[in-house]
Amino acid sequence: MITRRDFWTASMATAALLGTGSLRHVAAQGRLSQDELLRFEARGQVTILHLTDLHAQLLPVHFREASTNIGVGEMRGLLPHLTGPEFLKTFAIPPKSALAYGLTSADYVELARYYGRMGGLDRIVTLIKAIRAERSDRVLLLDGGDSWHGSWGALQTRGQDMADAMALLQPDAMTGHWEFTLGAARLKQLADAQSFPLLAQNIHDAEFGDRVFAASRVFERGGIRIAVIGQAFAYTPIANPRWLVPDWTFGLREAEMQVEVDILRAGGADVVVLLSHNGLDVDRKMVSRVRGIDVVLSGHTHDALPEVTRVGKTLILASGSNGKFVSRLDLDVQGKEIRGFSYRLIPVFADAIVPDAEMAALVARVRAPFAADLGRVLGHSGGLLYRRDSIAGSLDDMICDAMLAERDAEIALSPGMRWGTTILPGQAITFEDVTNATAVTYPANYRLEMTGAQIKAILEDVADNIFNPDPYLQSGGDMVRTGGLAFAIDVGKPAGGRIGDMVLLRSGQPIEASRTYAVTGWASVSEGIEGPPIWETVERHLAGHRVVEGKPGVNVRVKGM
Repeated sequence: MITRRDFWTASMATAALLGTGSLRHVAAQGRLSQDELLRFEARGQVTILHLTDLHAQLLPVHFREASTNIGVGEMRGLLPHLTGPEFLKTFAIPPKSALAYGLTSADYVELARYYGRMGGLDRIVTLIKAIRAERSDRVLLLDGGDSWHGSWGALQTRGQDMADAMALLQPDAMTGHWEFTLGAARLKQLADAQSFPLLAQNIHDAEFGDRVFAASRVFERGGIRIAVIGQAFAYTPIANPRWLVPDWTFGLREAEMQVEVDILRAGGADVVVLLSHNGLDVDRKMVSRVRGIDVVLSGHTHDALPEVTRVGKTLILASGSNGKFVSRLDLDVQGKEIRGFSYRLIPVFADAIVPDAEMAALVARVRAPFAADLGRVLGHSGGLLYRRDSIAGSLDDMICDAMLAERDAEIALSPGMRWGTTILPGQAITFEDVTNATAVTYPANYRLEMTGAQIKAILEDVADNIFNPDPYLQSGGDMVRTGGLAFAIDVGKPAGGRIGDMVLLRSGQPIEASRTYAVTGWASVSEGIEGPPIWETVERHLAGHRVVEGKPGVNVRVKGM
């Protein structure tokens, strides 16, 4: 149990890391203060603010960071593939401190109950308004995408609730990924209605080759010309249904990125910023090969790093997910070069920040039509239910258990999605909790027959998308979750040789390549899949299993780390 003395010691150490000086307010009030979270020594002519991977979470949430984040190839053992105590040691963050809670899974339940929820768009607006008031016309706010998707409200309004909220937040530009699962026509409708651009240099019309969205935009802040290039998620038609964006082509388009940078440089840009939804490993590789990018604002892989990382002269920052953090980067630009910078990953501790009244009113308004449904209690958690992890998550185990029982199947497959909030032990499981993890536009919970060979092929394909040693061949996400099936995975092996020792749990017998098994799953990228929405399956299951133990998956043995 954390004592007040522990809290004081940890908070003082956190203050030192954040550069905030004395935390007298913490001692007096027993909590972190808004003023301390905002304290920053301004520098230079430009302030860049970055928010990414909000996943339509309008309210403060619990979101546990990964305890396992596997890096392979040249990324093995490098950030962001350090977690827990190793992460804390790397950044000299004291255990049980506020930052230890925000950035790792260490002591998560205890710290979550002490420090409370994080995020909330009304709190984020408070911070951004304060920084805008301080720095006036020097501020550039950029949204890294995955903002208009991930909640029941966003699904039911086809992104309108989030578009309304972001219009009030007023970013200067955004890029995207899960937004594309709203469908091409709907996304264009929402994007065209905004006062800020959706930038994506890497999305083209399949027939004519023209860019669907603007590749970049140049902003002037503090007398400095800042060119912002958007990079949407390159593998959207692979990781998500192609039929939702049938006339658009994606890709990394590294050569075109270089051309865009060169054009912007020749046009007089003082600073070139890449607003990216590549993921951190891909961003590292890209800026090692593309000349002239000064700053990368990295999104997609939900990494939150309290310090800027560098590749050559390029500064890369990663701002986490679910509204837990806002990044602030101040730049001193001289002679078209960054001569100095100051940075802080600002943790959005909801209890420490006064909600912005205008945004709070908008959030209440857009949630009102769904409030009764969202608040319905379906069950309770007997343990920690979380999703974010390279291999397995207890929230996904709950979904797999529901599919096995309700669809009378032998094996369940659940996609390794990173979004979805965390439920503490003893907490009620509401319909909102379930839909925070399942609210997609292609939710059919299918049941079909597969051979053992086909099941292995699926696992091998997903494993290669995640653990390929070449970051350019990784499509992101975490490993597919399984129910009713145990297996071993060697992440160090080449494609086609990572999966082995497959066992059907109900019989304890090895999976036979030629035998047919009843398999259930959801979020298939194929068109025309039939079955009830996954949230209905989970709700029916919880009606007969009111307490979910939340034990982490133990059916996957990992080698080669």
